[in-house]
Amino acid sequence: MPDVTPVPLAQLTTLRTGGAPTRMIDARTTGELVAALHDAWSEHGAWLVLGGGSNLFVGDGPFEGTVVRVLTQGIERMPSPRPGFARLRVQAGHDWDRLVAYAVSEGLAGIEAMSGIPGTVGAAPVQNIGAYGQEIVQTLVEVELLDEGAADPVVVPASELGLGFRTSVLKHHYGSVPARSAVILSVTLELEEVGHAERAIGGEQLRAALGLDEGTAVTLEWVRNHVLDTRRRKGMVLDPDDPDTYSAGSFFQNAIVSASFARTLPPECPRWPLEPDPDTFLVIPLDSFDGFVPPAATQDPAVKVSAAWLIEQSGIRKGFKLPRSRAAISTKHALALTNRGNGTAAELAELARFIQGRVQSEFGLILQPEPVLVGVDL
Repeated sequence: MPDVTPVPLAQLTTLRTGGAPTRMIDARTTGELVAALHDAWSEHGAWLVLGGGSNLFVGDGPFEGTVVRVLTQGIERMPSPRPGFARLRVQAGHDWDRLVAYAVSEGLAGIEAMSGIPGTVGAAPVQNIGAYGQEIVQTLVEVELLDEGAADPVVVPASELGLGFRTSVLKHHYGSVPARSAVILSVTLELEEVGHAERAIGGEQLRAALGLDEGTAVTLEWVRNHVLDTRRRKGMVLDPDDPDTYSAGSFFQNAIVSASFARTLPPECPRWPLEPDPDTFLVIPLDSFDGFVPPAATQDPAVKVSAAWLIEQSGIRKGFKLPRSRAAISTKHALALTNRGNGTAAELAELARFIQGRVQSEFGLILQPEPVLVGVDL
């Protein structure tokens, strides 16, 4: 469990902001990671677990606490109880896109549409990452994690993680604390063994993104390559030579609103109805049952609306920046706030607040940040 010389978090996060922590520990094995966490928690101070740094927005001041860098690596292929499927147990520090590349090379389907997403595997369930109709909740079996203050790790099924749209019980949402304070040590996915032959793409959102007609057959490799090309055009694949990629990806979440509110938005606003959560059980006490079963309550499903569209229609175009600021909207994607070179967290926060105010003024809703905010407020 080696301590290392602390470096500014601006060097370790894709938004390139953040001062140096008081202490920094590199954990390259599961044993080192568990020991580092126990050590950090024993100090009863602030602590931060850092993977790829791609979903963090860190303030300008020093971090008064311990940063644990998760550098564990490795993929273990295991049999699945379901015919035609395989399981992969992956260490938390493993690069996410390297995992996707491995799965595609092995002919395993289920995460290929999430090619190019930056960050580590351990962070993926926390955010319930997703792209083009695929989310990790669709393939996640379980995680091994260590609860804060616990002596030993436990294995937790995906059903207990509260996975929803870019959220879980493990995520630190802006203005709140996680429902469960824990650190993921490994992740187990279950993927379909489809091989390398061409096959039809079932997801409408993915077909639309790739320009495929229903029934058109393509290989997993074809999907991965075209998703990467699409993300590069949007500045969503890390490139040290492209300031448009000095971001945390989509800074604001697509808004989830009621169907009635969605009807107040212009009809051209892109939207996607979400499946309602049905009541699984209706309990009627036998001593009061009169033979009548009330019909199930019906309600319009919630609706996801495009934050990028709302931003652009509020008058903020790609490349927009405030006067004398080194923070700007990406020239390729309206949802990405970028650091154009030595920008500060204060400049990025100022731009984020400006965008929130414009969208609220025009459309009556407040966009919520997607990254985890550390030492910075909006």
